[in-house]
Amino acid sequence: MKHGIFRCAALLTLLVGATMWWLWQDMQRLLQQPVHLTDTYIYTIETGMTLRTVSEDLAANGLLDKPLYLIVAGRRQGVANKLKAGEYEIQPGTTALQLLDQFVAGKVVQYTLTLLEGWSFTQVMEAVTNCNQLVHTLTASDSGQVMAALGYPDLAAEGQFSPDTYHFPAGTTDVEFLRRSNRLLIRILEAEWQQRASDLPYQIPYDALIMASIIEKETARVDERGEIAGVLVRRLQQGIKLQTDPTVIYAMGKSYNGNIMNKDLEIDSPFNTYRYKDLPPTPIALAGRESIYAALHPEGGSALYFVSMGDGSHYFSSTLEEHNRAVAKYQLGK
Repeated sequence: MKHGIFRCAALLTLLVGATMWWLWQDMQRLLQQPVHLTDTYIYTIETGMTLRTVSEDLAANGLLDKPLYLIVAGRRQGVANKLKAGEYEIQPGTTALQLLDQFVAGKVVQYTLTLLEGWSFTQVMEAVTNCNQLVHTLTASDSGQVMAALGYPDLAAEGQFSPDTYHFPAGTTDVEFLRRSNRLLIRILEAEWQQRASDLPYQIPYDALIMASIIEKETARVDERGEIAGVLVRRLQQGIKLQTDPTVIYAMGKSYNGNIMNKDLEIDSPFNTYRYKDLPPTPIALAGRESIYAALHPEGGSALYFVSMGDGSHYFSSTLEEHNRAVAKYQLGK
């Protein structure tokens, strides 16, 4: 009788062992097989979802056959509670184990938004508002609200963001996006300020940012920015009005139609550098790193004037007489 019981127990142990071995092999096989996809699939893990919830949800959507296997794998790896919320792009060919790694690493879908050099605050907010992947909490036209949300209620919004291409996950708010851009600008400006040339006519980094914004609007040519900076810096040092067209255009606002008339040079605005000396009160556009560098490292020389030659480049002059001849040649066709 005892021998029969022992034999039954041994057979049961062998059966259980064989079953466990088969289940283990089956789990390993399925976990290393691609999930059931023929096209890219976007899946969102909401905050608070567990590995069990996610696995069962993926199975319900036809991606997995046996969700329990993924749950067991997550627990064995010690990552069952380490899934990151977010939006994921699952590609055909992805295995269940690779999917688990993706969820644990937080490799969420990244969206892109580019802010361009020379953009105004209005253009920045148009781009932010039109980006459907951002969560909108701000009134685009209310610059005061925007800067207050960033922690600078007394600072003008113009020029306070760094032109760049930004990548961000779904769920990012407009405030988070703009804060990131603003912090990048601050880091760039502070780093360049520490390495600035000597004897510059700036009291604080903000002055250099204003100058950089003017340089940005004056030329798109990187090779000319240092030379243009040199002209503008020398004019400041010698107490000569900057007389730069982009500041007048900024002062004109929506009334600018592509042309500057003589009467426009008399606009009573602190941004009109034909009428008032020194820098305008705020930047007039987004300044890129190259323009900030140029503002803080102006090229030497004697030129005090420059005029567009119509091909994107400029002619630089040291005297008013030479400048007037250049204007007649390149602007008036004489």
